Amino acid sequence: MTEQRVTIHVEAHVAQVRLARPDKLNALDPAMFAALIDAIAQLEAMPGLRAVILSGEGRGFCAGLDMASMAGAGSGIDLAARTHGLVNDFQQVAWGWRTLPVPVIAVVHGVAFGGGLQIASGADVRIAAPDARLSVMEMKWGIVPDMAGFALWRGNVRDDALRELVYTAREFSAEEAQALGFVTRVAGDPHAEAMALAQAIAGRNPQAVRAAKRLANLEADAAGILLAESAEQAALLRSPNQIEAVMANMQKRAPNFTD
Repeated sequence: MTEQRVTIHVEAHVAQVRLARPDKLNALDPAMFAALIDAIAQLEAMPGLRAVILSGEGRGFCAGLDMASMAGAGSGIDLAARTHGLVNDFQQVAWGWRTLPVPVIAVVHGVAFGGGLQIASGADVRIAAPDARLSVMEMKWGIVPDMAGFALWRGNVRDDALRELVYTAREFSAEEAQALGFVTRVAGDPHAEAMALAQAIAGRNPQAVRAAKRLANLEADAAGILLAESAEQAALLRSPNQIEAVMANMQKRAPNFTD
């Protein structure tokens, strides 16, 4: 029987996605790559989904590549092939969270090394435990980050600090990660904080939240962004969910949105 590598549990419009290889600190083997790609595809097609919490079972988020199991996995693979839009299979397990239509919150505890850090970096928000340890670890193995890390870190992480961490592969703390932009904030109970945030997002107009993520992901000049803002707003104004948001606020009640 094939061991399940990723689990998905959905309740009240929020999906809990867990890397489920705790005996190996959720290290990435071929089965984990395949399971993550499949999980992202399932979430993309899931009706009523409004937020995702991404975490790891056991003592850590993800220790990065399982070098023993991946030793021959890359042989013969054309890394330049774009199998999922802009990215290849290896990049999809991180980039796919960025392109998922709904917000993704990563919970980082224990370790987030190498590919594990890149996967967490695909999330919209990253909440770390105080004792979390992180590393852009690829240089330790004589390679470079190639799971979308550079694209995901751009704009979040200070350039000179990123270069130093890539060149040296040194570990750094959750506190330093927050200061540099690798994580959004540090919390004593990061999973509880992620759940509260996901529930708050799920309580907002789902069409507006999706529109906001599209705008946040947009790579364009000022003119393109301004035009996209106007187009998204025009589609939202006087829509049923937008009217419901106004009425709920005026009547001081919880909104009842439709997906």
